[in-house]
Amino acid sequence: MTDHTGILRDLVNGDWVEPDTGKQYDIGIKDIQIQESLEGAEAELVASLHKGKSIAVVSDPFTHDALGKRIYKALAADGQNVSEYVWKQPMCSEDGVEHIRNATRNCDVRIAVGSGTVNDTVKYASFLDNRDYSVFATSPMNAYTTGTASVSFGGFKKSISCRGAQGVFFDLSVLAQCPQALISAAFADVICRTTSQTDWLLSHILFDTPYSDTPYTLLAYDEQDMINNASNMLSGNLTALGMLTRISAIMGLGTQFTQTTHSGSMAEHMISHYIDMFAGDKHPKSSHGEQVGVATITMSHIQNKVLHSETPPIMRPTQLNQQKMLDRFGPKLAENMMTESRKKALDQKKAETLNNRFDSDWHAIREKLLAISLPFEKLDSAMAEAGCQRTATELKLDTDFYREAVSGARFIRDRFSMLDIVDDSTGLQEFLDSMPM
Repeated sequence: MTDHTGILRDLVNGDWVEPDTGKQYDIGIKDIQIQESLEGAEAELVASLHKGKSIAVVSDPFTHDALGKRIYKALAADGQNVSEYVWKQPMCSEDGVEHIRNATRNCDVRIAVGSGTVNDTVKYASFLDNRDYSVFATSPMNAYTTGTASVSFGGFKKSISCRGAQGVFFDLSVLAQCPQALISAAFADVICRTTSQTDWLLSHILFDTPYSDTPYTLLAYDEQDMINNASNMLSGNLTALGMLTRISAIMGLGTQFTQTTHSGSMAEHMISHYIDMFAGDKHPKSSHGEQVGVATITMSHIQNKVLHSETPPIMRPTQLNQQKMLDRFGPKLAENMMTESRKKALDQKKAETLNNRFDSDWHAIREKLLAISLPFEKLDSAMAEAGCQRTATELKLDTDFYREAVSGARFIRDRFSMLDIVDDSTGLQEFLDSMPM
């Protein structure tokens, strides 16, 4: 059996040393396993973390069939105090969290099985109840190792800081059987490193936003090999799938190092959140990772076009149309979006300060950002090889709505990104008109 967890074991044990600073970290997770098979080891893994506790195994109908029933049977056969709950209509919302809290109220520990929806709901429910949880994955995904949960409150999606899992377990033989679309989505959700880092470093350079290289130092161990093996991940090659799983786990750990999701979630994620929040009947039922992939292509196109220009953008004050937001989103959501947008909005003085900075430092700024960005062509090619959707049309999303999502996403959160640079200079329409949809 091939062990894929070397770097992760060092992180779990607190032995990994950041090369540039000599700093060591406590990631808060007691065990991370990525193995070709975990069959027969489930009971031991759970007992090592939750011995003597009453346990609820939570899955949805799909993840129950893929792995949940196997885990339940293994724990029961081992004599552990275990029950199972198959959530027929999972939804990671305020109501969904309360549903899981009530349905599993008598347990000491929850074990989430697969799916980002089940994992994030169990994670946040366990945090509110001050209970431990662990997770067995059914697809490669970075959500399992994060210290945050993405939960919808009144239709407004928020990333909430909470306690992460005690154990995170990946059985590659199970992951290899998941729909190929989920593997492609996982690839898209980690290759977005290029656009999220560019946006975050841009914000740091311009506004001294707190920033850390640590997540990217770790991701760099595998990113190039992952890109080189993009086509192998869909063929059942467990070595390539293990690499994707490891980099997904490390991507999720970014929140542990930075106490924020900025390292892997900037404008490309805001576009995905906009789709989930406002597409309504136009939503193509695409996954988070699929949407992030298309949005990453969009952001890479925009970032590369701006950064390859010798001429800096000319900034203007941010135009916040409160009445337009009220008409489009209603009072509650419009108020949230205005509040978030005002935190980063440019007035005349801030716009002039940025313009003066660009006049004197544009070459140095763009060189710093290009140094950590993937060229658009390289990103686009890798995502094609990994089977990722790259346009709204491939996502089966209405193209007019996608243009709206790209232009409106900047107002969801206070995170400053290249969307803000473009919209407050030339305007986004020029870019939207030039991109394949």
